[in-house]
Amino acid sequence: MKHVLAYLKCISAIAFLILAVGCASDLPEKENLAVAAGFKTITPTNANQAALLTTLPADQVTRINHKGKTYYVLPDAKNNQAFIGGPKQYQSYQQLRLSKQLSNENLEAAEMNQAAAMDWGGWGGWGGWGDDGWY
Repeated sequence: MKHVLAYLKCISAIAFLILAVGCASDLPEKENLAVAAGFKTITPTNANQAALLTTLPADQVTRINHKGKTYYVLPDAKNNQAFIGGPKQYQSYQQLRLSKQLSNENLEAAEMNQAAAMDWGGWGGWGGWGDDGWY
């Protein structure tokens, strides 16, 4: 019985952790993925760049064309910086995000399968009414 309670506590802790991570802002995760994909961190050096940074949608990568080149920008206005990459870095970023999403979905599915595979009936349930009364 102690093993069952310990197992249930462990599953509850994992579920709580997943819930907490899912509810948190995913900007730091996006920033980490952008850096891993090769995006560079820059700080605005003039008023025009600072103004542009504040106009970009927060928490989102935006495509910008500048002097005939395409750039992808993930703004972090709170810290007065931006993560900037080209098409190759953006493609890597998208692949990393997809991999992360699939990994999270696989983890959730594995936890659900493990919980469903538990044979509660093999232990006689949590007690119940038998021919002689409670057992």
